[in-house]
Amino acid sequence: MTVQSPFPYEAGDPSAVADKIRSDLVKLKSARTTGELGTRISAVVLLYSPKDIQQMRHNFYEKIRNVTTEYRNRLYAKITEHLLGTWQTMWLMQQQGAFSEMNEPVPAVVNTYWDMVAALCNDTGTGDDTRISFLKFLIAGFCMFVKNEPGHPAGTPFPGGDMVQLIDGVYYCPVREKANDVDAALCPFCPALQTPAIGYLQPPVNPSAHQKQEFIRNCHDFHNFNG
Repeated sequence: MTVQSPFPYEAGDPSAVADKIRSDLVKLKSARTTGELGTRISAVVLLYSPKDIQQMRHNFYEKIRNVTTEYRNRLYAKITEHLLGTWQTMWLMQQQGAFSEMNEPVPAVVNTYWDMVAALCNDTGTGDDTRISFLKFLIAGFCMFVKNEPGHPAGTPFPGGDMVQLIDGVYYCPVREKANDVDAALCPFCPALQTPAIGYLQPPVNPSAHQKQEFIRNCHDFHNFNG
């Protein structure tokens, strides 16, 4: 049986694509638990075709074409791994019924995120560009709000040698506090903490729960740096 695409008019009317996205966003905003949100995001993402994931990869490669070859290759490989891995995670969680066991309330910022997505995925562009942008935000939203992981995965490199890290169960990002420098950044919604300045704070090794919370509180309360 052929599965109908959620965007059967992908080569056509941008207004129709925008209307479908608005309809999907209403359903996403009504989710009350992370399990409900994961179910609803997956229902849309898994109906995109493998060709759409390939188009996302191509768009990203074009965006970073002018950076140095070594950095471009590292970044492209990590994002490719992230996109394919997240799709596979959604499929497995759906097949295993994992979402039904996730009863935590969705984070308070979720609806603000979907409002941002609605403003960006409108009918001002081509229908195909808009629905690929929507796919990007769906995948990022799944990572941040369902999996409680950064929008950019651990291991994502940044110019200068820094990268997103996972240390003792806490995610750190070197550009977490530079959201204002990036249009429509994921940063305001990301669960990662800003990477501490070199020599300022070092995450504890094998910390107790108290030590971990103390370190997180220090990062929030006392650091005054930006990447």
